[in-house]
Amino acid sequence: MDNTLTLLKALSDRNRLRIVLALTQYEELCACQITELLQVRGATASRHLSQLTGCGLLQDRKEGRWVWFRLLEANRHQPLLHWLHSNTAASAEYRHDKQRLKQITAMDPAALCRQQRGETCCPSESLPL
Repeated sequence: MDNTLTLLKALSDRNRLRIVLALTQYEELCACQITELLQVRGATASRHLSQLTGCGLLQDRKEGRWVWFRLLEANRHQPLLHWLHSNTAASAEYRHDKQRLKQITAMDPAALCRQQRGETCCPSESLPL
């Protein structure tokens, strides 16, 4: 019962629900893409992602400087995720997020990182003179 309560508490937050719904549409998203979608600070997005990972909905993997998140494969919560998707797909916020994600995922993660944090985060590679 405690696991169920933890899961439901995690999904009761609008931004965490938006993350889960985004990941039903994309195999995986980088933390910077999720931060951009939510329009929150990196620390806030990280806290949301940590809660979703902790309750068993997400898994993460590190690739260089990037941390990628995905829904757990063989997720025992699949019926719940399907129900959430079917009950939110018609909402204006979901449609807006879906459109926004197309734009966000079209960007290079390094360019997105520079946009969020400045040049010191992910310096542009300059051409030799």
